[in-house]
Amino acid sequence: MAHPAPQEPEVVLSPDTLADRCVSVALWGAGLTWLGGMMGLQIALHRFMAPERVQWLERLYTRGQVALTGSRWRAVVDPRVDPDRAYMFFQNHVNHLDHCAMYCATPHFKQGVELKKHFEYPVYGHFMRGRGTIPVEPDNPRALRDLLRRAGEELAQGHSLLIFPEGTRTLTGHLGDFQPGVFRVAQRLEAPIVPVTVTGMYRVMRKGSYLIRPGYDVTVYCDAPIETAGTARRDLPHLMAQVRKVMQQRLSHYFRTS
Repeated sequence: MAHPAPQEPEVVLSPDTLADRCVSVALWGAGLTWLGGMMGLQIALHRFMAPERVQWLERLYTRGQVALTGSRWRAVVDPRVDPDRAYMFFQNHVNHLDHCAMYCATPHFKQGVELKKHFEYPVYGHFMRGRGTIPVEPDNPRALRDLLRRAGEELAQGHSLLIFPEGTRTLTGHLGDFQPGVFRVAQRLEAPIVPVTVTGMYRVMRKGSYLIRPGYDVTVYCDAPIETAGTARRDLPHLMAQVRKVMQQRLSHYFRTS
């Protein structure tokens, strides 16, 4: 059963204007041009080079993608996040640019976990296959076992994992229900979890709207790692609550003060 999310009020955004729509069209044009060129180059390089050797280009791509939304970006990383240790980064899920917003916050190579149906997308699907992204099928009874195996292989290589524990994008700006499966994987692999909270992105772009709103501050908070080694299945609710508390505090503070 998913960890229940407390009821939070929806974040109210100002109505769209004609000027907003015109600016958004221009930003979409610039962003898609950047995405197509950079992703195509990475797909070509993945044929000859391991994905971690293309990190410099991926970081350029992700930073550029966020910049082309007209947003100001910064990262706040707890000093206890070790750049030489592999983690499972659990991030709140707002829009399709979440991985771009978070990727450059730390120097870790981060392998993604995506729904298998996303691999059918033009260009993006080729990119994910070349990069080694882990596909998941929620309705497959073997999904958790397959994720456990693939995640273990990545961690053994010193790769971190970037995961959205809600499993879907928020409709309110606040955290949705957490899916317990990814927490069980972290426990089984004894992988430390870094709670990652991105604020500002819901105002930039949200599910249900194609509008990009420039001019907001996007901040990535990578809080202190939460250890899973030594925890048992009975500790799962507490582990989920620990991660939720950190992320919810960041979001609640942001929406109270912005």
